[in-house]
Amino acid sequence: MSTRSKSIDIDTHKQLAIQLFNQTWDLIEKQDRTAEDEELMLYAANASRYHWGIAGDPLHFARGEWQISRVYALLKRHEPALHHAERSLQLCRENELGAFDTGFAYEAMARAFTVAENQENMVRYTDLAIQMVENISKEEDQSWLLKNIATVKTNTLPVF
Repeated sequence: MSTRSKSIDIDTHKQLAIQLFNQTWDLIEKQDRTAEDEELMLYAANASRYHWGIAGDPLHFARGEWQISRVYALLKRHEPALHHAERSLQLCRENELGAFDTGFAYEAMARAFTVAENQENMVRYTDLAIQMVENISKEEDQSWLLKNIATVKTNTLPVF
């Protein structure tokens, strides 16, 4: 049996990827997450990336890897957080995805190093993320990246 379901069409994979990405983000933002919520958050992020792997493109892959890294960082699991941050950064570089997504890949790297208590690399990747900001044309995108960078040291979410 193939590992890919032949009964699910591309549009369904895309819809599932989007729904699972948004569900993951809702759980990331949830203030009083339970242990069950945290498991669901992890499963949803990985499932979203799986579906993007079928229905998406390198931009979706990079953002999916970034989201998985963020989830692992929130769960204080530095090794998988770093692995998925590296995958996001690799996809951004290989596909020239631009300053916004590359900046977030650097932010994910910095966050993973925060969890690993590696100050030197946290600062290095934070600085690289900040350098990307000036190459982002939309002010709101610059602001969103800066708000996320500001929370790297505390491994928290930006305040809206």
